[in-house]
Amino acid sequence: MLRLALRRASSTSISTVVKHSSRSISGSASKPSLSIWRRKKELGKEGLIITKELKRLQPDPVRLDRFVRSNVSRLLKSDLISVLFEFQRQDNVFLSMKLYDIIRKEIWYRPDMFFYRDMLMMLARNKRVDESKRVWEDLKREGVLFDQHTFGDIIRAYLDSGLILEAMDIYEEMRQSPEPPLSLPFRVILKGLIPYPELREKIKDDFLEIFPDMIIYDPPEDLFEDHEKYRDETNSDIY
Repeated sequence: MLRLALRRASSTSISTVVKHSSRSISGSASKPSLSIWRRKKELGKEGLIITKELKRLQPDPVRLDRFVRSNVSRLLKSDLISVLFEFQRQDNVFLSMKLYDIIRKEIWYRPDMFFYRDMLMMLARNKRVDESKRVWEDLKREGVLFDQHTFGDIIRAYLDSGLILEAMDIYEEMRQSPEPPLSLPFRVILKGLIPYPELREKIKDDFLEIFPDMIIYDPPEDLFEDHEKYRDETNSDIY
């Protein structure tokens, strides 16, 4: 009887250990890994060579496509990402879009908020409306959902580049998002709207409706006037 009790106790202990171990393994495996688009993206030797060659071949579409098929498609994931990041840093829209298309066809590609954020921020800096619309359609089709802080940063980037209509389209997307609203992104947007006081009042009304107990700092009226004067002068130079 004693021997049987010991055997049962031993069996129970082993079973407990196995269950505990499997829980530990499962728990560590289910931890969300850091997005590949948030990791450090430094150009390696091969990435640097590819970057230089792509820039050299950019004026020649036929040779460029041939080089992409024979060399770029064979790059490791980390190298491909770092090359895209470098073209974004250089504000090279053409080659950024080229790499964007290549990456989205890779077997390892997964839709990612940070991937699309970086693309839209670069396109906003360069005032590229058509490419922005295309990228936005892609992310909507892939079901990518921005968090509220990312929405605020992207909208501010479009405002700073004078792409007001595009910024407000994205703002409407932000308002319809299932993510709960936060006050900080609204403040970021309102600051970017100082040159556009009428539009700023509309967003301010939205803010106060959502956060009725919060206060918004309104800059002095002369600051609005200075921004309007600068905007009018800029527009007259353009036309």
